[in-house]
Amino acid sequence: MPQFRLSEAARLLGVSDDTVRRWVRAGRLTSAGDDAGRMVVDGAELAAFARTTADSAPDPTGVGRSARNRFVGLVTDVVADTVMAKVELQCGPNRLVSLMSAEAVRELGLAPGVCAVAVVKATQVIVETPGDGP
Repeated sequence: MPQFRLSEAARLLGVSDDTVRRWVRAGRLTSAGDDAGRMVVDGAELAAFARTTADSAPDPTGVGRSARNRFVGLVTDVVADTVMAKVELQCGPNRLVSLMSAEAVRELGLAPGVCAVAVVKATQVIVETPGDGP
């Protein structure tokens, strides 16, 4: 399962490194040392934490728009049958859902706790995984 350094976890959650350290000290997140002695958080735990602490702000403009953006976040849920899959990502305060083939989920290694990027164009969401970390 993927592990994220505290600074990476902070970036994925949209908070400061100090905030993540406070959450660890308070017991809200569990950290452990990796092989290099750096403090890390388990990806699946981070995904669950992201889901429970996400608070999305309402759009102050009140208008609809077509967004063409990339959202970096954590996979929080994957539901797959033999042909199709539903993948949920928590990208800061945004929850994104993508429908894709079960084959794509397997090829990308998508599972709760994996860092991924949702690319949004019109009504399609394309999920990418970074080559060298978040």
